[in-house]
Amino acid sequence: MTATAMRAIEIAGFGGPDVLRETQRPVPVPKTGELLIAVQASGINRPDVLQRKGLYPMPPGVSDLPGLEVAGTVAGGADADLAAAGLKLGDAVCALVAGGGYAQYCVAPAGQCLAVPQGLSMLEAASLPETFFTVWQNVFHIAGLKAGETLLVQGGSSGIGVTAIQLARAWGATVIVTAGSDDKCAACLALGADHAINYRSQDFVAETLRLTGGRGVDVVLDMVAGDYIGRELKCMAEDGRLALIAVQGGVKSEIDAGLLLRKRLAIVGSTLRPRSVAYKTVLAQALRSQVWPLLDAGRIRPVIHQVFPAAQAAGAHALMESGTHVGKIVLNWSA
Repeated sequence: MTATAMRAIEIAGFGGPDVLRETQRPVPVPKTGELLIAVQASGINRPDVLQRKGLYPMPPGVSDLPGLEVAGTVAGGADADLAAAGLKLGDAVCALVAGGGYAQYCVAPAGQCLAVPQGLSMLEAASLPETFFTVWQNVFHIAGLKAGETLLVQGGSSGIGVTAIQLARAWGATVIVTAGSDDKCAACLALGADHAINYRSQDFVAETLRLTGGRGVDVVLDMVAGDYIGRELKCMAEDGRLALIAVQGGVKSEIDAGLLLRKRLAIVGSTLRPRSVAYKTVLAQALRSQVWPLLDAGRIRPVIHQVFPAAQAAGAHALMESGTHVGKIVLNWSA
């Protein structure tokens, strides 16, 4: 029988990591189309930090608890929804959620639940959904990266970055990344990046053009924005596509519109959290058929930097904000 109360981590008030506190909440009840997951691990993502600061409000009707990805076992849901998802009670799953992931129980749209890949722990599985949905949407679904093309990833050592490196390499693309230290560059190369640029000591525009023989890259995955956008246009190939997913460097950009025209470049921005369940379900189906077999076979592996007991969520957020991590940060509800 499912419990009626659960431990959860809430945002007591907007501010620093110390505003995260453990609390008791009622176990959520799945609605039609949703499954209840008994959560064993929760992934930490930068949008969680922005929500904690009051800079990323949750969509209407979404739990005020932070957390966009979980892994655990199916603990409830209508028979029809279980059948539609090809799941049964007790199955090990990971799921993308719009909120509420920092808790012992979480509801998730059935279409956004994916079986835990073979050989992976719950901690590893919890690190998958947010980054894999995001990279698949932006690099492949929107920007259309193909085998033989070149991808530039800004922030290659981030959770998004390490996922993009592995997926792009699996698809036969050449991968160039930027990172903020020589150690991070080395970590990206070890994960399969073809080239790594230390943006603190090198000009990524000049280096990218040098590495591509002056041609430039076909796709850019950018989490920085700000003045990076204008610089990225300079190191993109003709018909290049820039996928913008965050604005860590600021919301104001100045670009050379003539360059945009001459090279026939495309700049596309996207956010995933407010998109419809139907849209995310399509992404989940693509991941299940095209990416999960690579995880099952061990050709792609999650990269976890550190695991924190759930009660130490504040420490996990402090690490996220420090920018010293390589890969994902995860909360463990069993610790």
